[in-house]
Amino acid sequence: MVQRTSRWLGNLGAHATLEKDAFVPGAWVLTLGGAEQSHVNVEHPEEIFYEYLRRLANHVDIHGEPGLALRVLHLGAGALTLARYIEKKRPGSVQVAVDLERELLDFVLDALPVSDPKNLTTIIGDARHVLSEQLAVAQFDIIVLDIFSGAGAPEHLTSSGFYSEMDALLGPTGIVLVNVGDDPPFAFADSQIRAMSSVFTTLIASAPTEIFSRKYPGNMILAGTQSKIDMSSMDLLRAAGPHPGTVLFGAELDGFGKP
Repeated sequence: MVQRTSRWLGNLGAHATLEKDAFVPGAWVLTLGGAEQSHVNVEHPEEIFYEYLRRLANHVDIHGEPGLALRVLHLGAGALTLARYIEKKRPGSVQVAVDLERELLDFVLDALPVSDPKNLTTIIGDARHVLSEQLAVAQFDIIVLDIFSGAGAPEHLTSSGFYSEMDALLGPTGIVLVNVGDDPPFAFADSQIRAMSSVFTTLIASAPTEIFSRKYPGNMILAGTQSKIDMSSMDLLRAAGPHPGTVLFGAELDGFGKP
């Protein structure tokens, strides 16, 4: 049985490797140039290893009726961990995955194909260009932005204009979910809170509790929507974990995002 597979990606100038997780049956670890990028359990895609992905999945779980199929746009594909989760938990969901690197996406899908490929469309290209040129008339329940980390993120993917373009593709109760990786003092996360607050009526931030002290590096999940969020939804997000974690929204975010 294959335990490891790799491919040289000429465009990236690095080896991509998929290796079986020695401790989790059915799970694989994707590395790029020796750096771990993604973790996916293809036998049990409902099990998510990375903490930030679990927080993204929590938002998926509380969106609309449980089990109802969704229309989801993924900006940044990785190992398609969240797409596989949605495929398992929300059968019949129609998903689009956009990634800049064809070689990497082809490598992942060749080695670990999704269960229902007819409901997954893959598009190669810059996320913002794809939005404006190929998806301008589409409509989604959820848009997931999982591309950048920290202040090195491309400027055109971190502006209020880009968030406005994503907002235009949302259905009436749609939501944009953004994974923001940052280091103290979290100036980049603040810039994204400002950008999203200028577009969305409601903004939610969730992360390990220590992240909000601004003393430790890590990932924060930002969620923006034009819909009102009731307290029962916040209670569900807080109860879902991972723990210890904190979920803030509305006035609780006052003080965050300021220059």
